[in-house]
Amino acid sequence: MANNIEAIVNQFKIEGTFEEAKIFGDGLINTTYKVKTKEADQPNYLLQIVNHHIFKNVPELTKNIKRVTDHLRSKLEQIPGSDIKRQVLTPIDTFDDTGFVTDEDGNYWRVFLFIENARSYNQLSNANQAYVGGKAFGQFQSRLADLPGDPLYPVLPDFHNTEMRILNFIERVKQDPVGRLKEVQTEVDFLMERSEEYKKIVQMGREGLLPERIVHQDTKFNNVLLDEKDDILCVIDLDTVMPGYVCYDIGDAIRNGANTGLEDDPNLDNVSMNIELFEGFIKGFLEETKAVLTPAEIDTLAFGAKLLTYEQAVRFLDDYIDGDNYYKVNSPNHNIVRTRAQIKLLQSMEDQFEQMEAIVKKYAS
Repeated sequence: MANNIEAIVNQFKIEGTFEEAKIFGDGLINTTYKVKTKEADQPNYLLQIVNHHIFKNVPELTKNIKRVTDHLRSKLEQIPGSDIKRQVLTPIDTFDDTGFVTDEDGNYWRVFLFIENARSYNQLSNANQAYVGGKAFGQFQSRLADLPGDPLYPVLPDFHNTEMRILNFIERVKQDPVGRLKEVQTEVDFLMERSEEYKKIVQMGREGLLPERIVHQDTKFNNVLLDEKDDILCVIDLDTVMPGYVCYDIGDAIRNGANTGLEDDPNLDNVSMNIELFEGFIKGFLEETKAVLTPAEIDTLAFGAKLLTYEQAVRFLDDYIDGDNYYKVNSPNHNIVRTRAQIKLLQSMEDQFEQMEAIVKKYAS
């Protein structure tokens, strides 16, 4: 494998000489290696196998990332003192100018410049961390607001189309393919009672009330790289960057980062939304974006947290009713445990929603 990896790396326009490649990080989607070069004065690199079972059009995905990173680099070049090699991902091109290499097994490989002395955190632990996360994703959003040209390619069509998710869920409930519906009727009823409310973002977009923007769509805190002082370097993991609505990024960040419990917490007493973390994230995000967002978009930000939590509950329950064919599970009840934790988190958000909206208005003014 080492010889194969060296041959693959040498098809990219790297500086320096390949020395070794070691597995790096614990990503769930793509396999990642850190490539070390022999020369002390040459950079190291990040090598990845792209999961083409999820991202089925790697050429278009590659073009998306190149367009986004080129534009972010052009913005940084206008900011005195920017450390451009560390404050934006740098994709390394191939000698055939495609930006990726395909091996004999049909795997797609790509290379980025390795960002040295950077770190990230898996969980938000205080309001200041939430503020930094919000600011990082806000910078990402605002700097891409004027990306020229056609919209980015939708690498995962209908990724957050909650209206479509609900319609699929209704069909799954009707079919009850493995006879599990009787076990989860309470959860089905809870989600269906709210279904019309959660179709509204897609409907508003269709009616032209919300603009489509370039949205990250995976705004976990560990996708923010920080320097030694915990100052922002850049946002990473750009595979899901594509057209969408800005409330998706708020929703994903809060659902993941402001939950006092685990996504699959079996003890529902642990699960709630931490309003201080919500406020920290909103403060940082709006500092960077309020000048570019429309009033209608700002009005959807608090709702986005509920939207993504509701959507994830629907997706977990849909998969449970279908017999666990999509998400990996570690027990027969794993998806229903996940569903109940998301429902509990959503209930916590519903209880605090007036306060959430007030926080958004406070930092948008």
